[in-house]
Amino acid sequence: MMLDEHEFGREDAAPIDMLESYFAAHGWEHERQDEEIVARFKGSWTQYELRALWREDDGVLQFLAFPDIRVTEERRAAIYETIGLVNEQLWVGHFELWASTGVLLYRHAALVDGEDGTLSLGSAELIVDSAIDECERFYPVFQFVLWGGKSPKEALAAAMTETQGEA
Repeated sequence: MMLDEHEFGREDAAPIDMLESYFAAHGWEHERQDEEIVARFKGSWTQYELRALWREDDGVLQFLAFPDIRVTEERRAAIYETIGLVNEQLWVGHFELWASTGVLLYRHAALVDGEDGTLSLGSAELIVDSAIDECERFYPVFQFVLWGGKSPKEALAAAMTETQGEA
């Protein structure tokens, strides 16, 4: 859902302030603590945790999306291969697997340029929407590998098949 800057009330703000306003405007549950914010969003496939951390010294906004996928030890090799194939399809951000917990996530770091260190509404929307879009797009690929018994290449091919028309 596109938000209009005039309806939103401002064109730019400190990164975490902008994301907090963005999440509130969408009615998403969220919690903020200093330079970090966590929101929850119900997607088509699963519930997502969206997390942003602002590092003012570096001018970097780290954005993470957790699609509620945990990978068991015996499936990790297949998921690492899947992540490699999936990441070849992405223009921004990447998927990764946290080895210590088996949690799959999408990560994108955005450089926030400018002397005032503000994030525009358009940039906030792009960061959040692209993370959600990529998680939604590739969620079936990871599920096909984890639960469908498909190889990473088969899963990617099956999930990326575009349907024509409506059933």
